[in-house]
Amino acid sequence: MNIRDVIIAPVITEKSMQDAALSKFTFKVAIQANKPLIKEAIEKKFKVKVLQTFVSVVKGRTDRKGIKREEFVKAAFKKATVKLAKDQKIPLFDTGGQEGIKK
Repeated sequence: MNIRDVIIAPVITEKSMQDAALSKFTFKVAIQANKPLIKEAIEKKFKVKVLQTFVSVVKGRTDRKGIKREEFVKAAFKKATVKLAKDQKIPLFDTGGQEGIKK
């Protein structure tokens, strides 16, 4: 598997943004990707040091859509959360705006 094909997209949710403050970043990755391959892809693409990799498979859920409320199944995907070395971050998850505010 090519390293460029490992990372599909960042996962942007409330929980992932809270984890980003703790140097944990979440990505949607290819189903065939394993932990060493994910670690290598993140390190090469974003030029950071990955300390730990957590992987989980998110099961496809059923959903109803349309006038007839037809049921269809959303595809399953693999989610990887990587913990980076201290004081490193990935700019995709940078919220900005909070650093310059004084109370």
